[in-house]
Amino acid sequence: MRIADLGDIYLHWREDGDPDGAPVVFANSLGTDLRLWDKLVALMPPGLRLIRYDKRGHGLSACPPGPYAMGALVRDAERLLDALAVKDCVFVGLSIGGLIAQGLAVKRLDLVRGMVISNTAAKIGTAAMWQDRIDAIRAGGIEAIADATMERWFARPFRETPELQGWRAMLTRQPVEGYTGCCAAIAGTDFYTPTAGLTLPTLAIAGSEDGSTPPDLVRETAALVKGSRFHLIRGAGHLPCVEKPADYAEVLTGFLKEIGHV
Repeated sequence: MRIADLGDIYLHWREDGDPDGAPVVFANSLGTDLRLWDKLVALMPPGLRLIRYDKRGHGLSACPPGPYAMGALVRDAERLLDALAVKDCVFVGLSIGGLIAQGLAVKRLDLVRGMVISNTAAKIGTAAMWQDRIDAIRAGGIEAIADATMERWFARPFRETPELQGWRAMLTRQPVEGYTGCCAAIAGTDFYTPTAGLTLPTLAIAGSEDGSTPPDLVRETAALVKGSRFHLIRGAGHLPCVEKPADYAEVLTGFLKEIGHV
């Protein structure tokens, strides 16, 4: 277990692969912790420094009182990478992690040389939709939204496997304050204009069965970044690195090779 003291927040992080290798940083989705990437990390090529972390209010990281602002989540990632002496990483963000990726690339291009925006968008949902979710959780806990979330996260074949129960448990065991705090951060974020100004190498990944950020939404965001690539993983929902890890590893590794990162 590694805990970074960033002054006003403690973040749990993990490093795999080659500590002297080219860095790839992973930021996970709302309601998950860094185990989201377990299957993928095992399939990545050697020679990479693979860093992942629990964002504030999730996993083993600190859970300060909400609501959170996206700027705070971006700043957490920025300070973590500074603390770990990371420069020129490829930043892989899924869902809210993809919003963090966009914000970090706009703010600190010295930290990010390539970006993977997975199952995400420049703007996700509406403020009213997120407030409805926050209200439902305040009334009935995360359990109140768990079944509907599983339907958005995973395609039907995966939902019929025992593994689904582990992901459901991960979701419902996140702190309510952390989950709703991050909901508020997403509700207040619109990155259409700043993301449209980015020119760094970018790969966008979508799942054909994604009920949270459908493929057309991901494709629209990819189109904001000049020269970006879009890849659709068929038969996967919102977390394709869980359902289709080999497919995800193949397209991610191809992107890393294409930009000379591996």
